[in-house]
Amino acid sequence: MQQIWRGARVFDGWCLRDGLAVVAEHGRIAGLRADDGQGADLGGGIVAPGFVDLQVNGGGGSLLGQGDPDEALRRICAAHRGLGTLGLLPTLITAAPATTQAVIAAGIRAAKAGLPGFLGLHLEGPHLDPKRHGAHDPALIRRMDDGDLALLLDASRALPALMVTLAPEAATPGQIAALAESGIVVSLGHSDCCEDTARAAFAAGACCVTHLFNAMSPLTHRAPGLVGAALDSGVAMGIIPDGIHVARTPFRLAARQAGERVFAVTDAMAVAGTDLTAFDLGGRTIHRRAGRLTLEDGTLAGADVSMPQALRWMIAEAGLDAAEALAMMTRRPAELLGLSDRGVIAEGARAEMVHLSDGFALLDILSG
Repeated sequence: MQQIWRGARVFDGWCLRDGLAVVAEHGRIAGLRADDGQGADLGGGIVAPGFVDLQVNGGGGSLLGQGDPDEALRRICAAHRGLGTLGLLPTLITAAPATTQAVIAAGIRAAKAGLPGFLGLHLEGPHLDPKRHGAHDPALIRRMDDGDLALLLDASRALPALMVTLAPEAATPGQIAALAESGIVVSLGHSDCCEDTARAAFAAGACCVTHLFNAMSPLTHRAPGLVGAALDSGVAMGIIPDGIHVARTPFRLAARQAGERVFAVTDAMAVAGTDLTAFDLGGRTIHRRAGRLTLEDGTLAGADVSMPQALRWMIAEAGLDAAEALAMMTRRPAELLGLSDRGVIAEGARAEMVHLSDGFALLDILSG
C-alpha cells in the first residue's frame, strides 16, 4: 500500500527541502517527488527521520539493569518512541557481572523478537577509571579481563549492534583492538587519561568518545587530555545537548571543530516519558529537579532531556543551524552503527519518521 505525506518541509538527513512529498510503500521510502497536492496534508512543519539515540539508560519508569531486563527493554523502547526516538541503544551502566550477562541475554531475545526501536545495546562500563566514575558505582568498576573480553565478543556476534564505553586505563590496546575487529563500537569515556593514552586507544580501534566533556580529563593548554585528543582526531563523539552537561560555548566549539563527527545523545534515565520526580539507582536516590537528575551530593546522574527538547536547545540556545542539529540526532548516529536505512529520508530507507512543528515540537510519528 502506498502512502504519501505532503505539506511540510522535508529534512532528508542532510538538508531541509521545500516543495516535496514523501512516498512510502511496504514500510520503506519509495522516493521523494514534487508536491502535486496529492496525499495526506501535514499542514506545515517538518518531516524528519525518526531520531536515533545511542545512549539511553532508561525510560517509562524503568532503568536497564534493575528488575526484569526483558520488561525494561520493552518499556524503554516504548517510552522513547513516544518522544520521537525510533531507533536506540538501551544502555547498561556499570553493573555486576551477572547483571551484565542477564541484560545481554535479554538484548539477544529482543533482537530475535524484533522489538520496535531496538538497535542493540550500549554497555557503559564497568571498565572505567574510578577517578572519573560520575554516578557509576565505584565498587563495581574494574579492569577488563579475559572473561570480560570473551563475553563481549560473544555478545557482538549475537546482537545487531554493540557499543562499549571503556576507559583506556582499564583495558589493553590488544583488548581494544579485539573488540573493534569484532565490529563493536568502542567508545572512550569515564577516563582520566592523558592525550597520548587516548591516541593510543584510537590507534588500537576505539572510534568514539562518550558524552564529550563529561567524566573525562579536560582540555587545558598544556595537557589536552581526552577532550583534546578527541577533537583533534577523526573519531566520533556523543554529546548531551541539555545546557546542563555542556554549556553553550564549548558545545558550539565542539560542533565547529568536529563537524560531522558529533552526534547528540540524551543519556536518558528512568524518568523519561514520565512525571516521576525521583528513582532508585543501585540503592541510591536520584532526584529530578529543574531539568537535572542528581545524587544527594549534586553529582549529575544522566540527563532529563528528550530529543525534541535537545533539538530546540541546540537551535535556540547553542545557535546551530536546524539542519545540522537534525543531522546530529538522525543520520550521524545511524552512520556510526553502519545503518544506511535509518536516519535519512531516501529511497529504500525505513519509512519511520517524525512530524515536527515549525518550533521543533513533536507532533506525530509517521510510519509507512
